[in-house]
Amino acid sequence: MPKTVISLWFDTEAEEAARFYTSIWPDAELLDTLRFGAEDPQREGQVLTVNFRLGDTEYMALNGGKADWAFSEAVSFMIMCADQAEVDHYWDRLTEGGEESECGWLKDRYGVSWQVTPTRLMELQADPDPERRQRAVQAMFTMRKLVIADLERAADATKDPAPLPPR
Repeated sequence: MPKTVISLWFDTEAEEAARFYTSIWPDAELLDTLRFGAEDPQREGQVLTVNFRLGDTEYMALNGGKADWAFSEAVSFMIMCADQAEVDHYWDRLTEGGEESECGWLKDRYGVSWQVTPTRLMELQADPDPERRQRAVQAMFTMRKLVIADLERAADATKDPAPLPPR
């Protein structure tokens, strides 16, 4: 089976972005950097691509120059977090210079969309009790960063809980 690598197009920030992302993930590394050669004298020595790995996923950051499009929420990367400490770590780091959105979504400083998602949310959404599932989902809709304890508290409520404050 062919290998799939995620390619991200930047104007000139490919190396900076790769270093930023690899500083966040504990199991990450910069793999290689390709620079423009003499065939492009105006950019000779500048970074063309940086290959890096976050966990088991490989990425290529490309300095493709100005484009008529930008990253959007139509494509996002979901980070499945085992606990609240992981949620907090990725949320806090990726929102540095970026912007929070709703339901665990954010855009980082480069405009790339991420979903910082606790695995516990997925478990609650698969609960056999439809009312419990619904209460967890409704609580998620009130949050920015997802808080596992609040999701569980809402799921376990026996009647409609008071709305949780936005996060």
